[in-house]
Amino acid sequence: MSIYRNAIWFVKGLQEYTKCGYESAAKHFTPGDLDVNVSGRSYMITGANSGIGKATAQEIANRGGTIHMVCRNQERADAAKNEIVEQSKNQNVHVHIVDMSNMRQVWEFAQNFSQNNTLHVLINNAGCMVNQREVTDEGLEKNFATNTLGTYVLTTALIPALKKVEDPRVITVASGGMLTQRLNVDDLQFEKGTFDGTMAYAQNKRQQVVLTERWASEHKDIHFSSMHPGWADTPAVRTSMPSFHAKMQSRLRTEAMGADTTLWLAVSAAAIKQPSGLFFQDRKAVATHLPLASSRSTPQEEEKLLTALEELALKFKP
Repeated sequence: MSIYRNAIWFVKGLQEYTKCGYESAAKHFTPGDLDVNVSGRSYMITGANSGIGKATAQEIANRGGTIHMVCRNQERADAAKNEIVEQSKNQNVHVHIVDMSNMRQVWEFAQNFSQNNTLHVLINNAGCMVNQREVTDEGLEKNFATNTLGTYVLTTALIPALKKVEDPRVITVASGGMLTQRLNVDDLQFEKGTFDGTMAYAQNKRQQVVLTERWASEHKDIHFSSMHPGWADTPAVRTSMPSFHAKMQSRLRTEAMGADTTLWLAVSAAAIKQPSGLFFQDRKAVATHLPLASSRSTPQEEEKLLTALEELALKFKP
């Protein structure tokens, strides 16, 4: 069945996830959705120093928003901040150095941030695709730590702050690659069998989509969404998937195209008219499972995921 999923997904990707797919979808965008001024609203973006995260930060800064860039590397973050400020003429751009694979750091940052800042929109963008199994200093598999548990901890810790403001939103940059995966709650850290970084990443993205659905059902006063940016030409793709990048380079979206739906979900009035908890692609809610793919999880499996994440998160809470 996984062979079927992969084949159907790749054909779908060639039609929808490429630059041509974006250009086709964009013909149906509502003019003016992004013609907004978001001065006075605060946006936190993880992994904001490059790729889709940086493109999103730039566009929100252009519209007057206060930007909180959560990045791992000080030098790259400062360089990105300077570019964003120069292009937007918006001085309200702030850098926070946090390793999203380090749970103690994530907890401490989120708790300190909540005490001293207002937050309207959280954009979980930071991602990791390590192709050989690595374990962090805290004993966690690195892809899982960055993509799933780090996202879980940051979001959970910031929910109380988000509930204090008007029109709070949480957007998680997932991936259409999750369509190839059925939720596997019995091996969250890929300790069994041969490790496959691409599969691990896709499994993490499936977990993010499930989390988004569950958060939406639990926290009715926050608008949650997840999204697929399409196949974009980003530093992460070039580094983690060099052969894919080499073959597909001429068809890949620009970073701005990849960031378009994230931006739309973050700033537009149209986005929050959509039900909370949905998965978006090119400003449109789309299915989270391929036809006949047998990838749906049971409520019990999803509950098991939430329980495991909660237990792990509390283990590292200060």
